[in-house]
Amino acid sequence: MESVLLSAVLVLVTLLFAFSPSGKVNNVERRLARLERKVDLLLDHLGVAEPELPGMERVHELIRQGKKIEAIKVYRELTGEGLKEAKDTVDRMS
Repeated sequence: MESVLLSAVLVLVTLLFAFSPSGKVNNVERRLARLERKVDLLLDHLGVAEPELPGMERVHELIRQGKKIEAIKVYRELTGEGLKEAKDTVDRMS
């Protein structure tokens, strides 16, 4: 079931990039964010937990210590996500 879901997501992302003009990066980013939210909802519905990245225990520890900004920095280093996405994720983890 998970492999089918993953395959569907990969196909959607591939199509998204294949049919979008290169000048519309913001549109692609917005559409990709929508797809990520949908995949997250599907995983929640199926009860499938996303495996944690190595090093995430440091992020959790910083959150417990009330060092949210440091937690965001570490999360960004681990994932490569942008500031807004990392902040939103750390906020959800709090």
